[in-house]
Amino acid sequence: MTTPDEHVFQVKGMSCGHCVRAVTQAVQGRDPQARVEVDLPTGRVTVQTALSRAAAAEAIAEEGYEVAA
Repeated sequence: MTTPDEHVFQVKGMSCGHCVRAVTQAVQGRDPQARVEVDLPTGRVTVQTALSRAAAAEAIAEEGYEVAA
């Protein structure tokens, strides 16, 4: 079993609980075991996942949020 990696993203455009759910579900749609923590005031998203950093960022971006480089 692969040990999850932790990726931290700065995400723009999140403002409410719906945004938190959308980001969480986007990542968990690709890795159901992923743990996602969202800090709305800072726009910080911490993801523990077997996905690569790029794959996790892509999942978030596909929901319409801007992931800072």
